[in-house]
Amino acid sequence: MPLLGELSALLTAFLWSGTSIVFSEATQRVGSIMVNITRMVLALLLLLVTVLVMGLPMQLSGSQIGNLVISGIIGLVLGDSFLFRAFKDIGPRISMLLMALVPAMSAVLAWMFLGEALAALDLAGMIVTMGGVALVILDRRANASIPRRVKLLGVLFGVLAALGQAAGLIFAKFAFNEAPIHSMVATLVRIAAAVLLFLPVAMLFKWYKNPFRVYAREPKALLYTSIGAIIGPYLGITFSLVAIVHTEVAIATTIMSLPPIIMLPLVRIVYKEHLTARAVLGALLAVAGVAVLFLR
Repeated sequence: MPLLGELSALLTAFLWSGTSIVFSEATQRVGSIMVNITRMVLALLLLLVTVLVMGLPMQLSGSQIGNLVISGIIGLVLGDSFLFRAFKDIGPRISMLLMALVPAMSAVLAWMFLGEALAALDLAGMIVTMGGVALVILDRRANASIPRRVKLLGVLFGVLAALGQAAGLIFAKFAFNEAPIHSMVATLVRIAAAVLLFLPVAMLFKWYKNPFRVYAREPKALLYTSIGAIIGPYLGITFSLVAIVHTEVAIATTIMSLPPIIMLPLVRIVYKEHLTARAVLGALLAVAGVAVLFLR
């Protein structure tokens, strides 16, 4: 199917825009680690049922499993933990804006480790898209209410989250380049690795409390986390893997960096934030850049 990678990346961006809001609401109630682990456990159960019911092939080599496990640990355990902490410190909008660093990071990593070179038109589309997102990032009026110390820590966590996502996708593509894998099976392996590593450690250090008690006190947090688990790890991560299989990692991650732009009307409606002229101009530039990537 033509443009399957680009369309999958665009769908991923829309899905992740929704998760940033619901996960932010959940983390404010029960904390980032509770949300991160719970959503992975829920997504793991959904994926396991889907793979078994659909009878998807699960024959993977040892190296494929190894790369997917590393991808899951870097991207889901480390990267997403930093992202959820950023959600808590600086909110969903700015956190997702910082994820605009992913395309640049992934382009460098893909060039170094996968030999993926980009054409001049690809680079132009990426630069225009990232420039548009940068305009929104530099909108000081939207960021002024955040305390300086919290803002700096939140930005650091957001940058680390971006690096984790970029590196995680590189290892996932290593696995796909070796032999075909169904995207849901690959997502299942990544999330299973993350849960098997993260859950015991979190329970040992008492970071992850009894979920039945926690969510009994905060039923809205469970609702938000459940919705996020479906549109995030279950669907979003799966389509992100479809994207990197059918197009260059840098192109896919550029399109997947659109949540800050997609979120502009959402935060206007949900959070009643004022949209400045700079934010609107940045959104238009980002859309133009993505159009170049689709029409190249």
